Amino acid sequence: MRNKRKISWTPHRPTDRITTGEHFAGKVVVMSQVSDSAENYLESIYVLRKKSDCVRSIDIVRFLGFSKPSVSIAMRKLRESGHIKVSDKGCITLLPKGEAIAEETYKRHVLMRSFLVHIGVNPDTADEDACKMEHVISKETFEAMQEYAKNIGLLPFK
Repeated sequence: MRNKRKISWTPHRPTDRITTGEHFAGKVVVMSQVSDSAENYLESIYVLRKKSDCVRSIDIVRFLGFSKPSVSIAMRKLRESGHIKVSDKGCITLLPKGEAIAEETYKRHVLMRSFLVHIGVNPDTADEDACKMEHVISKETFEAMQEYAKNIGLLPFK
């Protein structure tokens, strides 16, 4: 009997060597060169910070439903790459480049979710799908959708 491996349908983005403003797969790279996973962690810190002044690793564990070791490893990598800092009390703060990535990812998520709900998708499904779509949408498509959303009053931010 053969081992059945789960196939991941998440697209691999080999953009490690591509810089912001450069073309890749028909897109101008505007997001950071971090993985989708890192973008999700940064976005989670951004969202949790709106609820509390001090975001700790355990808050991220609960928010994302990931294991403590996974979150610990991710926080170490984000700290070493200059995206976050962690205080002596364990409070996680986004540094400027982490903040920029988190905010951009969050805006994309809100836009995608808003559109999906607007066209009749269940809000829970829309949230899950938006989490996937926010990483792969081109700058051109995002800006066009954002402009359209502004015109119909769909978004709460500029």
